[in-house]
Amino acid sequence: MAGNEKVGAKLQVVVEPGVRFGPGKVHLLEGIKMTGSIAAAGRHIGMSYKRAWYLVEAMNHHFDRPLVEASKGGKSGGGAKLTQLGEDVLAAFREMEVAADKAIAPALLRLRRNVANDIPD
Repeated sequence: MAGNEKVGAKLQVVVEPGVRFGPGKVHLLEGIKMTGSIAAAGRHIGMSYKRAWYLVEAMNHHFDRPLVEASKGGKSGGGAKLTQLGEDVLAAFREMEVAADKAIAPALLRLRRNVANDIPD
């Protein structure tokens, strides 16, 4: 196992057929929230500028209101921020992750006991 890899499930939610929401989009939204920039958020998580913009456009298209608002550059520079819906979607996903981790904890512990000898009870 990689040193910084999270033990547990990686959640991907199918909101509607063809509309998936998972770790990549979540990390991008968190990066936008942190940096105020789609490009900087993409760089922060190792995602190309083109891919970051594509995912933002897809997320904005798949929900009834945008998750991200972007402003064009100019004298003061451009930027991006999460809308209230973007904040709500991010919070809902994190809540689902916590619930999923709780739900699988007993079975995961059983599996881990069979993989390594140093897992505590």
